Amino acid sequence: MKIFYSPSYTVAAHSFETTRKSRWIAESLAREPIAGIELVAPEPTSVAVLTRVHDPAYVAAVRTGKPLELAQSQGFKWDKKLWEMVCSSNGGVIDAAIKALRTRRASGSLSSGLHHARRARGAGFCTFNGLVLAARAALDAGARAVLILDLDAHCGGGTHELIHGDQRIWQMDVSVDAFDRYEPLGNNQLEMIYDGSRYLPAIKRKLTWLEREAPRFDICLYNAGMDPFWGCPIGGMRGVTQKVLRDREVAVFSWCRMRDVPVAFVLAGGYLGPELNRAALVALHRLTLEAACACT
Repeated sequence: MKIFYSPSYTVAAHSFETTRKSRWIAESLAREPIAGIELVAPEPTSVAVLTRVHDPAYVAAVRTGKPLELAQSQGFKWDKKLWEMVCSSNGGVIDAAIKALRTRRASGSLSSGLHHARRARGAGFCTFNGLVLAARAALDAGARAVLILDLDAHCGGGTHELIHGDQRIWQMDVSVDAFDRYEPLGNNQLEMIYDGSRYLPAIKRKLTWLEREAPRFDICLYNAGMDPFWGCPIGGMRGVTQKVLRDREVAVFSWCRMRDVPVAFVLAGGYLGPELNRAALVALHRLTLEAACACT
């Protein structure tokens, strides 16, 4: 299974989980390989691709740092390497989607910081919306129906803004934190969970709903957040344990496999705190890699 990653994913000066954890996971794979995973470098995305989804003035701000407020609207201090980082990591999402679509096998990217980004600015540690960039690339490559499955702790309001009105893209969002909440329209679905015991049943119920109500998808783009974990300081919910998240990953990849829907996944949220150290965070994200391999 091809997993896209480059050291460029972590070259920005701003040190934060979103800008560093892909390297931690890549290092863990070097120490403790997961059978079947091959890390490959992506093709960085271009200005032309970015401006199909994002406002050219915003793209220019991220590239140049001017105006600074706009360049830093995702919450990171701007530096010259930010552009290299976000072009590489968003290019990885696109490459993973095209690889999954062409091979009809799971693929992924060690990218994060995607689903809050709007057309004309960043938000919530997200600079560009690689999920929507990848969805557009998949449509260009022949996909007729794309599912964006968002299981980050927080709502994907940026994705909602960018895909609203495109009947070819469906968004299924199950969230435990109301940050970036939106009123779902069209093919977009949002369910808020306020009780950890209901988290996994709600996801399984939504997958069943998709099977009944949605078209046959040509690809699933999976935003695999680990921030619902109870010990995560940003978004964590009591009752959402490592076992729950392991079962969630198995449910998602099994659902895709049983329906012959190729899946391309990214890391999404997961943050360090008193109850979640670096090793434990990496272990949570490895659950996605392990489930993807087991179900491929």
